[in-house]
Amino acid sequence: VGYQVRFTDNTSEQSQIKVMTDGILLAEVQHDRFLDRYDTLIIDEAHERSLNIDFLLGYLRQLLPKRPDLKVIITSATIEVDRFSEFFDKAPVIEVSGRTYPVDVRYRPLVGDEDDKDQGWTDGILAAVEEIEQHERTEKKPPGDVLVFLPGEREIRAVSKVLRHAELRHTEVLPLYSRLSNQEQNRVFQSHKGRRIVPGIRYVIDTGVARISRYSVRSKIPRLPIEPVSQASANQRAGRCGRVAPGICFRLYDETDFINRPEYTDPEILRTNLASVILQMATSGLGEIRQFPFLESPDRRQVNDG
Repeated sequence: VGYQVRFTDNTSEQSQIKVMTDGILLAEVQHDRFLDRYDTLIIDEAHERSLNIDFLLGYLRQLLPKRPDLKVIITSATIEVDRFSEFFDKAPVIEVSGRTYPVDVRYRPLVGDEDDKDQGWTDGILAAVEEIEQHERTEKKPPGDVLVFLPGEREIRAVSKVLRHAELRHTEVLPLYSRLSNQEQNRVFQSHKGRRIVPGIRYVIDTGVARISRYSVRSKIPRLPIEPVSQASANQRAGRCGRVAPGICFRLYDETDFINRPEYTDPEILRTNLASVILQMATSGLGEIRQFPFLESPDRRQVNDG
């Protein structure tokens, strides 16, 4: 089993299985148009509907008639099965019930100043950790790790700093974001004593938001506003604490807010500046954007603007 990510290729002639990012597979299309190196492709986390995933889905739809021997498996815990099945010529849908444990969802909406989000989240997280400690004392359980979802690096650093100063007992606070070095990121997987606020996760604290890229055709400006995540994303987050044992997910918003959210996240293709998409399609040899079979095509105005 080998793997390849942006700056590391850990595969050899002996590799039978290759684990890679969607971007790496897309880059391979440029010099292996029929993806002849592979007999099976598994596209995981398809619900994220990033540009790369949508490019791959469209490309594979065009490729499959030319390579009837190629098997394509698309997996996700929260996917619009009918839409995906239809897109791939009524492909069969197979439900696999994973071995997950029950997750108790508790809504703990924030109180206080709407303008100072960092402070609100920190207070909410500390209150949830206190509730976790109370729960563990009552149930006579050892300390379990906590995963906190925040919208970006700045917020992660700010909240980590406050949590460290809170001097939580037997607790180590580990930030995790993509700009950290591999060495720093790998710290979360090392064995440890006490409680760690990040993996072996028994508890999730979900702020319910993420930075989502948006492009305004009118102002011609790409933005990264903080927005509520969809129900599918919130459920994915909650599921993180049901992998190794029964877990508890604390949502720092109320249930009505959750119910009123859209079921799925908008695909990136519908909310991005298409100039970069058109350039990427040209360099990857994916063809003309108007003819490409997207799962959901962007509207003509956006295409012309791009």
